This record gives sequence, C-alpha cells and structure tokens, in this order.
Amino acid sequence: MNVDSHRVVVTGLGATTPLGGDVTSTWAAMLAGQSGITAIEEEWAASLPVRIAGRLKVEPSEVLDRVQVRRTDRCEQVALIAARQAWADAGTPDVDPERLAVVIGTGTGGAVTMLAQDDVLEASGVRKVSPHTVPMLMANGPAAMVSIELGARAGAHTPVSACASGAEAIALGLDLIRLGRADVVVAGGAEACVCPLPIAGFAQAKAHSTRNDEPARASRPFDVDRDGFVIGEGAAVVVLERADFAAARGARTHAALVGAAVTSDAYHITAAAAEGQVRAMRRAIAESGLAPQDIALVHAHATSTQIGDLAEAESVSEAIGLHPAVTATKSLTGHLFGAAGAVGALATVLAVRDGIVPATANLERLDPAVKLDVVAGAPRTGAVPAALTNAFGFGGHNVSLVFTR
Repeated sequence: MNVDSHRVVVTGLGATTPLGGDVTSTWAAMLAGQSGITAIEEEWAASLPVRIAGRLKVEPSEVLDRVQVRRTDRCEQVALIAARQAWADAGTPDVDPERLAVVIGTGTGGAVTMLAQDDVLEASGVRKVSPHTVPMLMANGPAAMVSIELGARAGAHTPVSACASGAEAIALGLDLIRLGRADVVVAGGAEACVCPLPIAGFAQAKAHSTRNDEPARASRPFDVDRDGFVIGEGAAVVVLERADFAAARGARTHAALVGAAVTSDAYHITAAAAEGQVRAMRRAIAESGLAPQDIALVHAHATSTQIGDLAEAESVSEAIGLHPAVTATKSLTGHLFGAAGAVGALATVLAVRDGIVPATANLERLDPAVKLDVVAGAPRTGAVPAALTNAFGFGGHNVSLVFTR
C-alpha cells in the first residue's frame, strides 16, 4: 500500500468528563489530584452491589439547548459538546467539507436510550415510544451528529472496539490524513452508560470496584489493594490536521501524532494478552520513527483490575522498558469505556505540551509485581519529548498512540 506519510498535528482539544466540563478544568483537576468519582444517589442504584461512578461534572442540559437534549442520547450529547470545544480550540478551520472527516468511537452508543425506551414500551405500549429512538440509540449517532454539526463530508466513522474505541478513532483519523483522504479529522470517543444494567453486569463479572463507602479511593491502578474499575461517562475529541495545512492557516499546535497501531489478541473475549499489547506498542513506536528508549511517558490503560494492570505492566516492561514515567488517570476519572482512549490521548497530549505528568491517585502500595516507574503522590514536571498512550478493550482490542512535541 502506498501511504503518503504526511506529518499530522493536533490543533484542537475538547472534553467533558467527571473532572470538568472542558479541557482546562479537566486538566487542572487531574494535576490537582481531584477525583471525579462520587456516590450514585438515584433510587435505582439502591439495590445494586455497586453504587459509585464517575458522573459528568457539568450536565449536558447546561450546555445544549432543550430541544437538542430531548432528541439526542446522552452519548451523542457529550460527543457534540467535546467536538464543539475542539473545533473552536482549533480556530474553526476553513476546510473544504469534502476534505473534513469525523471519527467518533463508542463502546455502547445509546444504551441509556435503548434501555429506557424498552421500559416505556413494556409499561405503556408502542404509542409512547419516542420517534427519535433509533437515531438516539444507534452507535454511529455521535459521529453522525458531529458530522452534521460541522458539515463534514469526507466520512463519518464509528469504531466500536469496547474500551479501545476512542483511541482507535484517533488512529483511524491519522490514517485518513496520511492516505490523503482528508486534510482535517475530528476524532475521539464518547460514552454515557451509567445505568443499572451495565453496572449490574460488570458487578456480576467481578470487574467493578465495590468500595461504595469511599468513592474517591475506589479506582487505584497498580495498587496492591485494587478491586476493579469504576464506571465513568464523558467524551474527549481532538482535531487532527495535515501539518502543512495547519501551518498554512497559522494554526497553533498542541503536539504531533507520529505513530499509531491497532492489534488484536485473537485469544479471549475478556482476558487480556500481554503479547498483543506488546505488538501494538512496538508497532506504534516503529511507525513513529522513534526507539523505545525515546518514550519518556506511558499513559497506561490501567483500569484498576487485578489481571489487567499486571498484564499491562508486563507488556510495557517488555515493549518499552522500565525507564519511562507511567501514569494512570482512570484513578481520577473512572473508566469511560469507549471514551477512555480519547481521554488518555488528551492527557498525553497535554503532558507533552506542558511538560508535566499527572500523578496516579490512590497508589498507596505499589503491587510488587509491577516494576514500572509509576508517578504517584504529586505531578512530575520536566520535558516530555515523546509519549505513548494505551487503550485496550474486551474482545482483545489493543491500540497504542505516540505523540511528540
């Protein structure tokens, strides 16, 4: 395949997360070690074994108009909010619509709508079901809504690869530009499924933390006392541009996206395989033209599960080594599933841009099996010339992205 290796830069950032309604507040909270994980106060959670989550800091209804909120699923809402921010941050590029693409990944799409409308159907019959149900529940809804918002006509794509979806969206955005199919790509991930069925399912699978009495301390990647992840919601979006296109319009750049790799384990539907993760990291680094020793920071997928954290620690050690600083921001945000990889990319870009690495919260006793240099206690300052971020998902999906200054 003849690939034109255009240099690709990040010119826009947007987010709405459990830490803040935008990038500035989310980043400030990360650096301050402020947790976005709280108790679920709604009555529906009272009988569940898990009653904690990373809920949005700012409700979409405070940002979007009333009609838009009524006609869109929460997953679509957070995607729109993050995309608008990223587009504005990029300076609203003047780009031919035929050269503008959107790639928004999600793990579950409009799960809240699907479950709620099924309840309506069962309780009140077909005439009470919303006519907007299908556009609200379909997984491609977030990408479609953003493409309509921006007038993007070079494609509206939706990777659905569980918790790797947001990172895979960014990897696909890189490919679209390098292959000459777009000059600008709005890429990221969105998820909003804090509702009974997903929580019950993860609880039954023993994957979710049950520290209901101490929400802020529940997510503890690499800590010896970790007992599972915490469900979260939100979105993060980046604007990717061909570097010469961005330079011609005088755009500011946050970082460069220099490498990406997508692999699959072909092993197990839920269990992680370090071998597949190693291949993703090695391929992303090789594609970037760097060597493993050039990677100064790894933003770990690190969800706070016993098996998953150890598999990643092993794979990072093998693929890169023990020299890079490692951080795990899910300790603060919770696990945003399809948006997680995009939030990880956001934190990585900001660390590269600002020369500061957020600390991993709740790391009180590092698991002795983890030999990595995990940043804990306080942020670590200093130049971050190159960084890698990981995102792994059920089904054996592995994505690694490499950013440089």
